[in-house]
Amino acid sequence: MNDHNFYFQSYEEWRHALTKRCNIDLTPDYARKRIAALRNSNDSHTKEFSAKYGQAYLKQVIQWFEQAEQGH
Repeated sequence: MNDHNFYFQSYEEWRHALTKRCNIDLTPDYARKRIAALRNSNDSHTKEFSAKYGQAYLKQVIQWFEQAEQGH
């Protein structure tokens, strides 16, 4: 079941959720680690994420981590 209301609609919304609600320090190093994990199709968390939210949203989240890695 894909609940599109759960999806973040913008980078700012996504970043706010990670840094403020989840209290994650979104450093370039953290972003690089998450990008590597999300690009690993054999990673169990990535498989679960993709199955739950779809490939398009997975790609969007990777792009947001790439943006965070660049310090934006």
